Amino acid sequence: MSASDLALIPFVSVQNMMRLILEIGTETCIAEIETYLEEDFRRWPLFDKTPRVASHSHEGVIELMPTSDGIEYGFKYVNGHPKNMKDGLQTVTAFGVLASVDTGYPLLFAEMTILTALRTAATSALATKYLAPKGATTMAMIGNGAQAEFQALALKTVCGIGTVRLFDVDPKATEKCARNLAGSGMTVIKCATPEEAILGAQIITTCTADKKNATVLSDNMVGAGVHINGIGGDCPGKTELHRDIVMRSDVFVEYPEQTRIEGEIQQMPEDFPITELWQVMTGDKPGRTDDAQQITLFDGVGFAIEDFSALRWLRDKVSQGRFCHMLDMVADPDDPRDLFGMVQRERERMSTA
Repeated sequence: MSASDLALIPFVSVQNMMRLILEIGTETCIAEIETYLEEDFRRWPLFDKTPRVASHSHEGVIELMPTSDGIEYGFKYVNGHPKNMKDGLQTVTAFGVLASVDTGYPLLFAEMTILTALRTAATSALATKYLAPKGATTMAMIGNGAQAEFQALALKTVCGIGTVRLFDVDPKATEKCARNLAGSGMTVIKCATPEEAILGAQIITTCTADKKNATVLSDNMVGAGVHINGIGGDCPGKTELHRDIVMRSDVFVEYPEQTRIEGEIQQMPEDFPITELWQVMTGDKPGRTDDAQQITLFDGVGFAIEDFSALRWLRDKVSQGRFCHMLDMVADPDDPRDLFGMVQRERERMSTA
């Protein structure tokens, strides 16, 4: 590969991400990402792991999420600003980079606002596949914002869920979600209360945005035998479930050092027992052992390895040059010791152009 080739890095814009999803199909994208996720969860011990680097403010949080498998390195920049919705802005925006460990050269730049929605949904589906009671057909979706449709379609595609019961404190969000899921093949039921939404649901997914300790589900709302995806809590001081629900549940997490700071289990003592999800996938630890009585909780806060999996998937999808632009992002002079000369030669080129 020539130096000029090395200087050009594939960039997936929001427009190209949308084109890719529309050509392949949302459900297919989620199913494929779920496969990449499972591959990486099964080799979890190989990865560098650290809690995300967070900068908190009164308005929200900005985070960096890095990891590496020793061959490639990836990171995501992401924010969480619940107040943005009132200003007509996204609560979460993100972009990411995949790079070669061997050279340090980037391999891919990408928008990750949409990609994060796909990978978060795929992660919920992966956890649900291992933890939900057998034969589950109905999910409750509490919080009908930007994540909701992706979550519903993920559980339909990966887990065979046929009915979704929707609730949001903002009825307009529920109307939006129901409208977007029309024609998806799912039975969509709009509910007036969270209690109504969870009736008959074997799977409950909570995904709300407020940056506070909230009680989206109270203890008396959750009966035996259900699986809960608690994915809205993702920073200190932000939870969705009453602590008594957590106490009654068998809790499964991505990376304990991060989840104990950010997840539902931040409400619990430091020695509260949890199981890492990758250990269930490899057979090292049990997952669901009782469909009738056991409550399982996936305390999902989002971890860098999941973004790494999504970036690997995207890199493979654009490897033939479609759905991306080539950006001149790396200074790569013919003589690596002569960066100054490279700049001077550009002056000469400009003067003769």
